[in-house]
Amino acid sequence: MVVLAVVVLEEKVFPSTDDMIEKGFGRFGWLEFVQCVLISFASFFDSQQSFITIYTDEYPTWHCTNSTLCNSGSNICNIPKSSWSWDGPSHKTVISQWNLECASSFVTGLPQSSFFIGCLLGSFLLSTLADTSLGRKNTIVMSCFSMSIFSILIVFATNIWIYSAFKFVIGFMSSSIGTCVLVLLAEKVSTEWRFTVGIFEYFCFTLGYMSLPGIAYFNRFNSWRLVYVYTSVPAICYSVLAYIFVTESPRWLLTQGRHQEAMAMLKGVSSLENGSNDLTVIEAPVNEQKASIFQLFSSMAELFGRRWALKRMVATMVLGVGIGMVYFGMPLAVGNLGFNIYLAVVFNALTEIPAYVATYFLENCRRKPSIRVFSIASGVCCIMCVVVGSGLQEIRVGLAMASFFSACTAFNVFLVYILELFPTSVRNTATSLVGQATVFGNVFTPFLISAGRKNDIFSYGVFGLVIMLSSFMLLGLPETRGLALCDTMDQQEKKDDINQVIFKQAVFDPIVVASGAHGFVEEFNMANPVTHAERCLRPPMEWSAPPHNFLKVNIDAGRDNL
Repeated sequence: MVVLAVVVLEEKVFPSTDDMIEKGFGRFGWLEFVQCVLISFASFFDSQQSFITIYTDEYPTWHCTNSTLCNSGSNICNIPKSSWSWDGPSHKTVISQWNLECASSFVTGLPQSSFFIGCLLGSFLLSTLADTSLGRKNTIVMSCFSMSIFSILIVFATNIWIYSAFKFVIGFMSSSIGTCVLVLLAEKVSTEWRFTVGIFEYFCFTLGYMSLPGIAYFNRFNSWRLVYVYTSVPAICYSVLAYIFVTESPRWLLTQGRHQEAMAMLKGVSSLENGSNDLTVIEAPVNEQKASIFQLFSSMAELFGRRWALKRMVATMVLGVGIGMVYFGMPLAVGNLGFNIYLAVVFNALTEIPAYVATYFLENCRRKPSIRVFSIASGVCCIMCVVVGSGLQEIRVGLAMASFFSACTAFNVFLVYILELFPTSVRNTATSLVGQATVFGNVFTPFLISAGRKNDIFSYGVFGLVIMLSSFMLLGLPETRGLALCDTMDQQEKKDDINQVIFKQAVFDPIVVASGAHGFVEEFNMANPVTHAERCLRPPMEWSAPPHNFLKVNIDAGRDNL
């Protein structure tokens, strides 16, 4: 599950500390690899609980037992119960066990919606735990363990209401896993490997989603309760192993004043990987890093107190709702395709891989057109799913996969775009608010999917319409590719004023366009003698190109905040 970070960091940076940490980690060896795999597997189990309702809450197939009163086109809600029967055991899903086949879409969509509500609330209340004395490692272990315990307890639910309450708690407990995994991965390797280890988390999350069809197929003749057991027991075992073998972030240990533990860890890594342990114990003052709820509200006041920032904030939040609805809704709606639900989930999960690869090819493309094109393409494919209907099933499945691919690509670029829109002083708060809006939109997605079982226009139709309409919010937002990232709100305002002047000059004097168009591509050249703040305020024609991996790094940073 993509999780939100509402942590605002206040820190005093001591270069000697970072230099020492970089020296301690050195190259990426087998020890770091094992640690990264262990940490990333928390996302494997998080993904399973996020999408498990695809199978536990599905509508089972049925057949007629009385051909006089029933036929294949009958509505089972309008014929006697004795004239039809489920194809499998009645306890296969919550729908068949609790006789919810004729219940409202609100009732059948409530469990998954409760999960998203739990994620939304948990992201507010639990996001700062990893920055407190609890730490990154313990937060991951605690979240994964508690999520697994409640996933086992859910098998004792006796009705849809108790079941939904458990789903809420599971969502609440799992809300901090994604963020903590990314943070701990980034803090346990040297700078040059941060993007690579971010792929570990992404791969494990996708792998967890792909594992569900196998588990569900193995359990196809048994109760839905066993699916929760099969996914929870390994997660509990993982939590125990992680507690024993996963080490804490040395950077976090230093911020907590635990110098000796951090140095012992770094010396051990340095000795095993680099053949030396000549690190010097740090006697300098520790980096003071803390999560401040007051700083969060201060940043929010800045965002909503300036007209240009408010405009960007509202636009990106609406855009996040639209893209997020398809990004999370399409995997949950695979049961509505009428296709083999086991293969449908596998195909859907595999679609994420080419979508992530496609993002690399968009690195040097403008952000706004990229998001707009893929959002509209996703929306068109969703609408076409409604138009095609169930008559051409293969084409419909292909359109659904194309829609999900486009939404994934748009979402990846969107993560970068929101990071570039806001200055450093409010960037974490801005991306957190956008992420909250994305999850808020998904609260309604299960109800739409449930209603879509009777009429596709309520699921795929609404998905397509929402993502296409939300893409028009880009019209009021500036292009950010190649522009310097500012640190303060004042710098951002001054840079925007400069850009507006240059744009007006370009409109009235085409020569400016010909001579200065190349200037809109900024080169992030660390050898440039001007300071970061100075470059932020320089006219665009004096800028040079960003590093080749700028988009890659910021995708990882964006997921860290969402």
